[in-house]
Amino acid sequence: MTLQINPFVLVDGTASEAIAFYQEALGAKLLFKQTVGEGPQHPESPLTEQEKARIAHSVLLVGETSFFVADQELSQPLSHGNGITICITVDTTDEAQQLYDSLKAGGTVDIELSPAYFSPAYGMVTDKFGVCFQIFTKRA
Repeated sequence: MTLQINPFVLVDGTASEAIAFYQEALGAKLLFKQTVGEGPQHPESPLTEQEKARIAHSVLLVGETSFFVADQELSQPLSHGNGITICITVDTTDEAQQLYDSLKAGGTVDIELSPAYFSPAYGMVTDKFGVCFQIFTKRA
């Protein structure tokens, strides 16, 4: 059996903006993107142009990890929680600082990036889309 686990970020109508943000902040490469309007349509329930523009699915590549971003379905309410975070592991404190600064733009700092007993630079930010990232550094 092959098993793969991928972070999947759901946002409420801002997936296109989130994709662009992660391309800038994390150097993500966009591998795939499909809007709701590009998927199957139901003539008995026509969608507005705004609904068609929502992102049904996208695949970003961050380092060696696939990372999914989409807009939550309109019929399902989006709720934010802090039970899941995305941990990014980097080699150096300089890399950690760059990612930390990029991700905190428009977001909030949960833990300042600083030395910890388990990492030369560790911090946590919640980005402007409500996604919590831990930055873990292997060495100074």
